[in-house]
Order: sequence, then structure tokens, then C-alpha cells
Amino acid sequence: MFRGIHQVSVDAKGRLALPARLRDELGQYDEAGVVVTIDPISRCLLLYPLSEWEQIQEKLDKLPSFQPQARRLQRLLVGHATDVELDSAGRMLVPAPLREFAGIERRVTLLGQGRKLEIWAAEEWDAQRNDYLTLSQEDSQSLESLDITL
Repeated sequence: MFRGIHQVSVDAKGRLALPARLRDELGQYDEAGVVVTIDPISRCLLLYPLSEWEQIQEKLDKLPSFQPQARRLQRLLVGHATDVELDSAGRMLVPAPLREFAGIERRVTLLGQGRKLEIWAAEEWDAQRNDYLTLSQEDSQSLESLDITL
């Protein structure tokens, strides 16, 4: 399970090095590759271990392709899904179209989300986090309705 927040740099070739803790988490899946795709809601990327992605793609493949919302989701998620391998140093090359979508240049924030990681341009994550905090302060009762005690 991926959790926590990690700050990493992207090199001139578009590679980012996963922290050792995240590589260890990926190692529990006994597979070399990961899948990176765009988030259809936010300007970030989603990184899945291959086996987790295959479960999602199976669900997406079962959606009725004649429904506009389903087709749109299939095009965004599956159409942008890219198989990526980690090199011996734990680096992965994030393809240019995906980096461009997320506005990734030099600094990246990796955000653990259970079975996946979100990859954010650091500045974008900082702004989004501040927006979330403002909304949380304005709508503090919403946590009560979710039955979550912090």
C-alpha cells in the first residue's frame, strides 16, 4: 500500500527516481513494470503496479463503449496508459506527453493513495493542497458525514 508524500526531482531526460521505500512497495508486486496514465479529474498522473492496472483496465473494457461518459473515460485512461519500467537505479522515464499534461518540469510530488501513486508537478500539488485545506475549513461538517474521526 502506498502512502505518504515524497518530493523528487526530474532529470533533463524526464526521469524521476522513486524513493527506496516506494521501490520496496513496488517490489511486493513481483513485477518489473508499472503503468502511468493521466488522472481524468486532476492535472496529475496516476502510477499503478501492473497487476493493479490490469484490474482497472478490465473494468474499463467492460463499460459500454456506446455511452459517451464511459467512452470518454476509456479514451482518457486507457488511451494515455503507458507501460514504464524502472531501471537498476529505480528511475523511470515519464513520457513527454504525460509530463506535458501534468505540467511536470523539475520538481515532482509523489502522493501515496493506497494501491496507486499520484504524480504531481510540485507547484500544482502545493496549490491543490491549499485549495483542499481551505475547502476543509469551510466545510468541516463534511468529515462528520463521512463518519471519519481524525
